Amino acid sequence: MHVQPGRPMADRNYWLMKSEPGAYSIDDLERDGETFWDGVRNYQARNFMRDDMRVGDGVLFYHSNADPPGVVGVAEVSRAGYPDHTARDPDSGHYDEKATDDDPRWFMVDLRFVRKLPRTVPLEELKADGALEGMVVTTRSRLSVQPVEKAHFQHVLEMAEKEPAE
Repeated sequence: MHVQPGRPMADRNYWLMKSEPGAYSIDDLERDGETFWDGVRNYQARNFMRDDMRVGDGVLFYHSNADPPGVVGVAEVSRAGYPDHTARDPDSGHYDEKATDDDPRWFMVDLRFVRKLPRTVPLEELKADGALEGMVVTTRSRLSVQPVEKAHFQHVLEMAEKEPAE
């Protein structure tokens, strides 16, 4: 599944998605090529995946709980939101006894690997860059799925191509 036919680049949304590299890293996504993004158990993040993420949307892949935490790669949404089957699997680690077939409660999307960045863009660098003012990741938000403005998305990619400022 590739970008939806007829969907112009300007109509795409952009996102930042966090993962601990010990759980699932950009290297894992590169190896797998594509994966489902399961286990999100925050209602706001769930709503983004269920209601707003579309095939072809750009994703900044962010390593949290890393040294340093930061943006490490780019992915794209390859399947829009659908029920997260792990919510109904007691052995999954993401089980929710209230989730049912009629009311799945939790949703996920599929991601496709696009590329690793030439360097990690650390959180501290993101916070220090005035051009990224208002970017959710630069606030105290712990949200694992968050919207990113197109200009911020492009700026982060440009930062990854340059050596960090001393």
